Amino acid sequence: MTRKIEIEPVTRIEGHGKVTLHLGDDGRVTEARFNIVEFRGLEKACEGRLFWEMPLFVARSCGICPVSHHLAGAKAGDAIMGVQIPPTAKKLRELMHMGQFLQSHALHFFHLASPDLLLGFDADPAKRNVVGLIAEKPDIAVKGVMVRKLGQEIIRMLGTKSVHPVFAIPGGVNRALTEEQREEILKRIDAAIADVQVGVAIIREYLEKNREEAEGFASFPSGYLGLTDEDGNLDLYDGTLRMRNDKGAILEDKVDPKDYLSIIEERVEDWTYLKFPYYKKPGCPDGGMYRVGPLGRLNVVDRITTPLAGKEFKEFKKLSNTGIVEGSLYFHYARMIECLYSAERIKVLAEDDQICSTEIYAGTGKINEEGVGVLEAPRGTLFHHYWVDKNGMVRKANLIVATGNNNAAMNRAVYEVARKYVDGNKLTEGMLNRVEAAIRCYDPCLSCSTHALGQMPLVVQLISSAGEILDTARTA
Repeated sequence: MTRKIEIEPVTRIEGHGKVTLHLGDDGRVTEARFNIVEFRGLEKACEGRLFWEMPLFVARSCGICPVSHHLAGAKAGDAIMGVQIPPTAKKLRELMHMGQFLQSHALHFFHLASPDLLLGFDADPAKRNVVGLIAEKPDIAVKGVMVRKLGQEIIRMLGTKSVHPVFAIPGGVNRALTEEQREEILKRIDAAIADVQVGVAIIREYLEKNREEAEGFASFPSGYLGLTDEDGNLDLYDGTLRMRNDKGAILEDKVDPKDYLSIIEERVEDWTYLKFPYYKKPGCPDGGMYRVGPLGRLNVVDRITTPLAGKEFKEFKKLSNTGIVEGSLYFHYARMIECLYSAERIKVLAEDDQICSTEIYAGTGKINEEGVGVLEAPRGTLFHHYWVDKNGMVRKANLIVATGNNNAAMNRAVYEVARKYVDGNKLTEGMLNRVEAAIRCYDPCLSCSTHALGQMPLVVQLISSAGEILDTARTA
């Protein structure tokens, strides 16, 4: 008898998705799928718009990572104009970008992931959430709020709003940072760095105490993709593409982001709206599957240049003899190292004497046929590619969003965890939460990767091939 479990929706992520688990006669998982049930329409909606509108338009695809789309759209616009933006404009864009990393990583770790880690995968779902975390560990919850608040405030300072900012434009940015704003950032950044360090210590301690589970939790071979600077260091705003395999060997290095299609292709499946990007040359396991985001980036780069994050990165690399860390729970450790890096970069940028300059725009009358904007969003490498006509109107757009890059890996993570923990003969909420937790490691943002439609119920059911409900559980 074929049986199926559906977890719908997956909770504590952005957007709507469900998990379908197929069971054998013995009740064990034989197949698992992470179904993205939202319709994607953003690329088509871009057509007919002028390219200088794109930074504002694409930001509306998401309320969680609008800054990433905003900046990627502006970078694509720079390429269409064929300009190098002024140094101050680049630094200001990076400052906003680091604010986005700070708020996004803090939100995910302190409020979405930590209830599982600090309260337990099997804790009462009524308490295993941000409200329960505040009740059990209010000091930790407050630190997460304060770190996120600073990141949002930096975005608001530059873009007038903390969500959907109006700031980056093709050719630069539309406003300068004031001395008063710079002083405000510098006044608050040291406290944020200290709070992030607490988060780093929490996840490091958890992983040390639960090392056996962490090393086996959704751990599997894959490729890894991310941006590096010319010396192989972590670079979240700029840089070139590097791909490593599961042994640490470099498959691609110093690939110009505009040439991303030389190494990446996409395929589709009829059971999900989210495409499956893959590395199209030999060298990656599982048909070219690769991972992006915090774990992907830290597996790709050689160094992190800021002192505190750089020191923590060296400890991270000690987790594996090959330098490649595969367990999905280590995404959380990598995320907090990046959060620390972002806080340190904010301080470096705010202390730069050039940061308040008003030389923030480079204009031109030129319009190239296409432009590509690539950067590292909190969830991974983000590609914006626009083709335009002679008037600058977008004829076609291709967006490969961070969550899309991780699609194959998330499906594999779901399968590995479900196979290990789920017993279809008797469902428990803790079993299903572990499956969801495998997805939460990747912090997927489903709205910007698909463009949302629809409403989701909150029930998990085990159903026979005859349609009989065999068991029911509810997700938190």
